[in-house]
Amino acid sequence: MPYVKVKNTMKKTIIILIVLFGLTVNPAYSYWLWTPKSGKWVNPKNEPKPDPKGQFEHAKGFYSGKKYDQARKEFKKLLKSYPKSLEASEAQYYLGLIDEEQNRIYEAYLAYQKVIDTYPFSERIGEIIQREFKIAESFISGQKRKVLGIIPVENPAIEILGKIVENSTYGPFAPHAQYKLGLVLKGYLRYYEAEEAFGKVIKNYPGSEWAGAAEFQLASVQAALSRGSDYDQGAAEAAKDKFEAFVKEHPEAILSEEAKKNISQLKEKEAESNFNIARFYEKQKQDQSARLYYMGIINNQRESTWAVKSFERLRIMEKKK
Repeated sequence: MPYVKVKNTMKKTIIILIVLFGLTVNPAYSYWLWTPKSGKWVNPKNEPKPDPKGQFEHAKGFYSGKKYDQARKEFKKLLKSYPKSLEASEAQYYLGLIDEEQNRIYEAYLAYQKVIDTYPFSERIGEIIQREFKIAESFISGQKRKVLGIIPVENPAIEILGKIVENSTYGPFAPHAQYKLGLVLKGYLRYYEAEEAFGKVIKNYPGSEWAGAAEFQLASVQAALSRGSDYDQGAAEAAKDKFEAFVKEHPEAILSEEAKKNISQLKEKEAESNFNIARFYEKQKQDQSARLYYMGIINNQRESTWAVKSFERLRIMEKKK
């Protein structure tokens, strides 16, 4: 009999333990439901709300509470479940806001751009372009930011500014973005691309406040090209003409003083090139051609240091006769 009592007591204990274990475990399993429509077990906790508006408000609640990771998850759930709803474009926009809040500015740009690409009729387009422009300026200023994913080898501002112009060619930010693009390219010594960028400002936005500055920068780029390892007389002449035109059209502009300095430098470089040509002819015993170049420097570039040197070479040539 004692054995039977012990056995019954053990059974009761086991049953109690099983019940207690079930109470702690069953709630986790009770979330899974069979849905005949999909033919799958689903967890209602992971399912979106029955309508896009409800799902959006649910996600926005997390955003307002600064629970950004949870908000991101819920906005993505909306996009997956209701991609063609009116709330979908707003969800994509809020993904960009979350990335900005978390200092992921390149990811934010990609999220904003997706709104423009996928939902071109969104009322947020103007605001998004403004936000993209500010992101580009952050990269231009060299601010240290957390950047995730694959980004361009050089400054991401090049990509972003180009997209801003593409998104709204004649929008309020386009002239400034086009001009800034030229500056960034110039900063990376990509002179031919910078030349094209500044040329587009002048051509596409002649009445904008950036057109005059673009004229100066275009001349500056051509001057830089002329100062390459091989002196490009054509580029130097074009740059000089543009600087002179800029000074004539904007005599009171601050940049005009810098333009005058560039003109002097270009004239000095041109005189040096002509002097070297004259010396070449002189060494080849072609005195007549050498004299023509020396005299040209004295007459046309008399303020350059090469005018004095040309005069000295002419005196030496006369003594050799």
